[in-house]
Formats: sequence, C-alpha cells, structure tokens
Amino acid sequence: METTMKKSKLPRIDSIHELARFWDTHDLTDFEDELKEVVEPVFIPDGAIRLRLQSREAKAVRRLAESKGVSQAELIRQWVLQELNRRRRTGHAKAGT
Repeated sequence: METTMKKSKLPRIDSIHELARFWDTHDLTDFEDELKEVVEPVFIPDGAIRLRLQSREAKAVRRLAESKGVSQAELIRQWVLQELNRRRRTGHAKAGT
C-alpha cells in the first residue's frame, strides 16, 4: 500500500486581508486535520519590537507598571520615549554616542 502526502487545502497567504477574505468564505472545521497551535505572533505590526527579559526583570516591570496603573508595554514605551527625548535634547541622537 503506497502512502501519498495529502495536499494542504489551506492557502499560503502573507496578507492578513487576503487571509480574512479566505476565512470569510470557508469553515475552520473543514481544516481541523491541518491545524497546529502557534505560540509566536503570526502577524507583527510594522515597527513592533519584541523584547525578552529575564523572569525577575519582567516581574519588576510588571509590578512597577501596576503601581503606575499602566500596562507593561506602555511603561516600557514611556521609558524609550523619555530616553529618545533626552538624547535629542543633549545632541546624542545618533546611535553609539
């Protein structure tokens, strides 16, 4: 008995808009045998930066953000913007200075 690989029915699409159009006209249950869990983001907005912190660092950021009533992402964004503004004011806007 010869085993053949089943051709995927899922499209290979890089556009989130095209993917949305596809799922508007298809049922997810028709593809259950092809689905797998993905833990990493599939679509990352342009300009997004991923940041990895050690567990203790992440806990400290979380506690500080909670104490300020903002999300962790917003707190880190505020820090980055503060540093960029400081560098611009002091004339150190170029990398490595």
